[in-house]
Amino acid sequence: MRNFILFLFIGMSIVLVACNKETDTTQKEEEPEEVVEEEAFENVYPLTGIGTNDPVDNRIVGVMVNNHGNARPQTGLSKADIVFEILAEGMITRFLALYQSEQPEMVGPVRSAREYYFDLANRYGALYIYHGAATFVNDMLDNRGIDHIDGAQYDNDGHLFKRESFRVAPHNSYLLLNNVYDVATDLGYEVKADHDALPFLAEEEVDAITGDNAAHIEIVYSDNPLEIVEYVYDATAEIYTRYNDSEMTVELDTNEPIQVDNVFIVETHHEVIDDAGRRAVDMNAGGNAYLIQKGKVQQLQWENRDGKIVPVKDGEVVGFVPGKTWINVVPTNPGMEESVTISGQ
Repeated sequence: MRNFILFLFIGMSIVLVACNKETDTTQKEEEPEEVVEEEAFENVYPLTGIGTNDPVDNRIVGVMVNNHGNARPQTGLSKADIVFEILAEGMITRFLALYQSEQPEMVGPVRSAREYYFDLANRYGALYIYHGAATFVNDMLDNRGIDHIDGAQYDNDGHLFKRESFRVAPHNSYLLLNNVYDVATDLGYEVKADHDALPFLAEEEVDAITGDNAAHIEIVYSDNPLEIVEYVYDATAEIYTRYNDSEMTVELDTNEPIQVDNVFIVETHHEVIDDAGRRAVDMNAGGNAYLIQKGKVQQLQWENRDGKIVPVKDGEVVGFVPGKTWINVVPTNPGMEESVTISGQ
């Protein structure tokens, strides 16, 4: 009898354990898997490819920013969606900074206009902002119907432009960007625009970027060390930091570094056209280019497609990584092979 009771107890225990295991298994099977969905945005910023639920119909503002040694560090460059860096007079570069997704309170120092800069700004549908120009350049702007605002007409008015006392002219004129749309409206310019987005890579395409390693880029605009530009890759943050004359390019007030997701180096014909050293720069013909993203470099071509300067490989447009872009334009003489050095370390 005792043996029977013992066997009965053991049998019931086995059944209970099996039932518990089955219950546990059933519970685990019924637990739903967590599904992570990508956030869907209503809009995309046209110059950065970054999604947003905010309206993106504000017109692009293009600002001529001084890059003379006496104008550094600059203000507002970290907020620009795209910056073109091109030689002006001599061997000193100047920037065309395009603002749309972010608009800092102040940008500068602001400098004078050049034809190839305002032509680029116009292609991107931007309001063109500068401070001063030769008479024939102002005539070009008027005759071609390009929407522009000359800081010489608002010099130190405290509303659109402000002169800072810690620098001397012509390196001390700053644009109060928050007031640009008000002034532009008064001038009869449109301040709303439906900008077409540049080509951008999807997330899986970004992960699949290939090319030679590009941890350090050096661009020599002249033998003068002030005109050596560098980009250094941070593999952890997956971003490039800009340097000029071996000094990190930073925001004047905050020391925030200028960091970019795309470095696009394009080679094109430059020609000095007058005794003052002004240049003509061909931004139409296309040519050799480097596209540098996520620690990799691709050697390809650049083309002007619908007014925009874009990378092209085997006849197909190559997308930018979503984020900020700097486009460095270098002369065909001496050319990229002589003026650009890219290393994996």
